[in-house]
Amino acid sequence: MDYRETGIKLLRENIKNENLIKHNLAAGALMKELADYFNESDQKDLWELSGLLHDIDWEKTSERPEEHGKIGATIIREAGLPEEVALAVRRHNFMSGVEAPESLMEKALYYCEEITGLVVAAALVLPSRKLADVTPETVLKRFKEKAFARGVNRELLLEAPKHLEITLEKMAELAVRSMQNIHEELGL
Repeated sequence: MDYRETGIKLLRENIKNENLIKHNLAAGALMKELADYFNESDQKDLWELSGLLHDIDWEKTSERPEEHGKIGATIIREAGLPEEVALAVRRHNFMSGVEAPESLMEKALYYCEEITGLVVAAALVLPSRKLADVTPETVLKRFKEKAFARGVNRELLLEAPKHLEITLEKMAELAVRSMQNIHEELGL
């Protein structure tokens, strides 16, 4: 089974907002890159799939944020996809009362997916509006500007080094590189 193709199909069946689809694509690309970084290359298809599907239920749960992740996990299970992906999606919103992320993949998804929003915002303010012109340094500089990309949970990103062996600098580098690799799909 081609997990990426299956994931994108499932994503498009459940999400209509194109920007939300792009956010999930970016998170999938970053998770694939993180799998390599954490020496989980043999599992990178699952890592990518967890990023691709992490917000699959966002449109269904926008009025009930406490359900976000729970419904997504159900969708994933019903599609016959691996349980570890369903758990990662469920636990990435553990503030809603589900158990905290446990596996390395779950923690990576929880702590790292936010940075994709900073990378997109950094690209959109450039004259070229291209990911090719974004650098990790640009992302880190913009990270310090609280008014920039306000929706990004900076506190969560700052927690990542405490729970994962990754710095904010390395996270920015991996996010930029992974998203540049799929720039055409992201339209940037």
